Amino acid sequence: MTTQERAADAAEDVPGVAGTGGDAGEVEGTGGAPVVSERVVVDFAGDGEGVAEMSWGMWEIWQAMARQRSPLPIGGRAALEPGTTVDDLAAELRYLLERFPSMRTRLRFAPGGRALQQLFATGQTVLEVYDAPPDADPDEVAAAVEQAYRDREFDFAGEWPVRMGAVRQHGRPVHLVTVMHHLVTDGLGGAIMLRQVATRDTSPVSGMQQLEQARWQRSPAGQRQSERALRHFENVLRTMPARQLPGPTDPRSPRHWGAEFHSPALVAALPRISARTGTGIPGVLLGLFAIGLYRATGIDPVVVRPVVNNRFRAAFSDVVCMVAQAGVCVIDVAGATAAEVVERARRGSMAAYKHAYFDPEALDELVARISVERGEDAEIRTYFNNRSTYEPPPGAGADAEADPQELARELLAARADTVFRWIAEEDAQTERFFMHVDDTAEGGLRFEIRIDTHYVSPAQAEAFAYAMEAAAIEAAVSEVVAEAVAGPVPEAVPEAVPAGLAPGEGAQAEAAGAEPVEAGR
Repeated sequence: MTTQERAADAAEDVPGVAGTGGDAGEVEGTGGAPVVSERVVVDFAGDGEGVAEMSWGMWEIWQAMARQRSPLPIGGRAALEPGTTVDDLAAELRYLLERFPSMRTRLRFAPGGRALQQLFATGQTVLEVYDAPPDADPDEVAAAVEQAYRDREFDFAGEWPVRMGAVRQHGRPVHLVTVMHHLVTDGLGGAIMLRQVATRDTSPVSGMQQLEQARWQRSPAGQRQSERALRHFENVLRTMPARQLPGPTDPRSPRHWGAEFHSPALVAALPRISARTGTGIPGVLLGLFAIGLYRATGIDPVVVRPVVNNRFRAAFSDVVCMVAQAGVCVIDVAGATAAEVVERARRGSMAAYKHAYFDPEALDELVARISVERGEDAEIRTYFNNRSTYEPPPGAGADAEADPQELARELLAARADTVFRWIAEEDAQTERFFMHVDDTAEGGLRFEIRIDTHYVSPAQAEAFAYAMEAAAIEAAVSEVVAEAVAGPVPEAVPEAVPAGLAPGEGAQAEAAGAEPVEAGR
């Protein structure tokens, strides 16, 4: 299939592309969503305009949106400060579209369906206002508005990518809802946007924006960058084992499942692991990911695509757009201690970061060619996406070697508060195996695990989560100490998740890698 044909397929597969779009305030078809009370027209005018190919970051997320048949909406809702007016919120919406070019960028579809980006200098959008009944919970109304915004299809060519609504109660705005599709920005870009919105930053926008990125990427310098990255990918694709995930040991219907995992023990272990191994928190988490997957499935080495925000590249440090891409690394786990795997993950992640800026269409062609040469599927659909900004407090981890048995007992006891729960069983398509790491309001971490049950069973996903937790304890205090306190730790436990084992039926204790304990994005 040619690049042009793939683009046409993507245009057909992503919900909203073939839709009519319509007025930005329409909420039809959302199953009882709140009704718009008022639409405030907002005019905007910003710098720059033009049409170009999509940037590499846009192409990569566009492909993911096509595979998952979703606009992958981002955003949320928040309570407003008392005294906020509708005019204030209209001004905020105007600020967003005027300051950030990605928020006034639409797609244009060339003959054959190829998607191009089109930046507009001026335009008009709408702030929607919803009136909550006097006795209603305004957060519940805001949640319903948010869900309606997420559920309603995006018209990528005919609609601005940002949807904003205010919930008004007793005559004053009390909640704000903002949702946008994922072509607008990645997670770190969203954080940069929020900081600038909070201060109403009016300094000149810095960094290379999407149109300029696309033009540079097609220059000789851009092509050289992509070719270097793809040589790294090619080396992995040619040498990796054919079996990257277990396969259909327990396929389910609905096929795609999601879970969230909260482990105070794992979070408490992170600063100690970091201090003990000299590895930053992202590298520690990647190492625990590899150990968890190995112990739950027996797969070794672990081949994973870590999502890289690319903001260490000077031209992208402050940009609000889609520049994150998934690199690739190979982590050997068998026969190594948890701490050793963490150190290997640190080294592997450096190469992944360096080579996570490339032409996704060229990667598709490389994967297709190598799949034919190897006579087997060379796709890598195992992803690790650390969206957390967690950093240990100053001085945390300094006691990593102080009374290690006491530290082990403390971490093992913390597992009493571990929670694993399934949050989704759906036919909506996901990647084969994907873990997101996010901050929580309480200062902890939330792990979201998404699986295609034709590649990873529910029980294997649950075992994976508890194996990460067990590995964190081992890496924090050493395997010898952890075993002395809690009993022997199995190196890998694929036998803990036989076909047909339902979630919760014994996977917890086996995957915990120590004494049985109830524990589980």
